[in-house]
Amino acid sequence: MDLNAFFKVGYGMYIISSKMDEKYNGQIANAVIQISAEPPLFAVGIHKNNLTHKYIQNSEYFSVSILSEEANMKFIGKFGFKSGKNIDKFSDTEYIISEMEIPVITENTVAYFVCQLVNTVDVGTHSMFIGRAVEAKILNEKTPLTYKYYHEVLKGKSPKTAPTYKK
Repeated sequence: MDLNAFFKVGYGMYIISSKMDEKYNGQIANAVIQISAEPPLFAVGIHKNNLTHKYIQNSEYFSVSILSEEANMKFIGKFGFKSGKNIDKFSDTEYIISEMEIPVITENTVAYFVCQLVNTVDVGTHSMFIGRAVEAKILNEKTPLTYKYYHEVLKGKSPKTAPTYKK
């Protein structure tokens, strides 16, 4: 099987954030889709071993920050290749707290939405969290970062917990 075929699927690049108690965590994700308009439902795929998975299960809310092409590799690496178990990813990052008290990354972000969890589907190594959008806002008109741009222009790689990881 040619796993490179998976890179031909159109993806965006996002930071999925949530909270547990008074702590915040976020991670890079590319598996985000809108699945219905009424109600406005989104699905995100999160690896079961990631800290963000635990936070979403606990709070029953998550935010999706749509990254811009201006996001650099250091910024992407902080959310994509480092664990919130070891560092506070929010300490030097621009963010707001939503009406639902969920963190939303605003740095290098073109738009965001906040979702209330309505269902969780076990999909093997990942869970698909389905959420109803309860907040949404466009921050600017910059170009959203695509997974293709991330790989071809920024020369980014996929961590082992990404759905598109290949050896």
